[in-house]
Amino acid sequence: MKVKHTLRFSLALAALAAGALNANAAPIPDDVRENGFAIGAQSYTFNRYSAFEAVERTAHAGGKVIEFFPGQRFSPSDKRSWGHVATDAQIEAMKAHLKKHGVRAVNYGVVGIPKNEAAARKIFEFAKKLDLYAITTESTESIDTVEKLAKEYDIRVGYHNHPRNPRNANYKVWNPKYIRDLVKDRDPRVGAAADIGHWATDGLNAVEGLKILEGRLVSIHAKDRPLLGKASRNLALGTGVVGVSEVLDELKRQNFKGNISIEHEDNWSNNVPEVASGIGFVRGYTKAKK
Repeated sequence: MKVKHTLRFSLALAALAAGALNANAAPIPDDVRENGFAIGAQSYTFNRYSAFEAVERTAHAGGKVIEFFPGQRFSPSDKRSWGHVATDAQIEAMKAHLKKHGVRAVNYGVVGIPKNEAAARKIFEFAKKLDLYAITTESTESIDTVEKLAKEYDIRVGYHNHPRNPRNANYKVWNPKYIRDLVKDRDPRVGAAADIGHWATDGLNAVEGLKILEGRLVSIHAKDRPLLGKASRNLALGTGVVGVSEVLDELKRQNFKGNISIEHEDNWSNNVPEVASGIGFVRGYTKAKK
């Protein structure tokens, strides 16, 4: 009987420990959604500025969520890098800054996740401390480590696509079918961080890409383009050829619960208006569909 009681006690402790670990992996809350969508900015949009200023610019554009990228300087007065190298003091300062501006951090990337578990764990620890929904990566070679830590920390990981590289035949994540096959037998927390603008560069139809990845969409990097099948400048969402209205319809159909990060890689010093226009487009379009 004593052995059974000891076993039950040990199991209870394990359950409590698991609950504490998983507490940071709650879904993106409804209060930061716009008609069902959690839309904001990828802070790389504001890479001429600090992470503190990226939060402020996201708020000025009307965004309620932000996806950070590694290596951005922390603040105007603190030139240290922001990301998984951050100190606990920096993380607490950022949490206070986010709260002040009504913005929630939901994602982090694109970040390389090494195969080495101890090194990879630093990224997941950062995500846990910041209460993130997901991590974005391209590290397909590390998928065993990624899956293990995604399960342990109960944090989602999305594989992100850049355009195909004619000089590197080994770069395959541009193709949504490759990502689908990469993650299909993995834990459901491992999926895709689809960049619809980079798909346009490769001449791929965004809605078809989303359908290929149905059930595995973790997050979206949102861009619009004037041309399909060619590298071109960014446009505000809804003003180009990507088909953002159809993308939103498809995400609604799939009951997508991740974040949409506007990544406007243009007009770097003053692109808040373009980000605000994109957020406004999503708000207006989804309201009109009700």
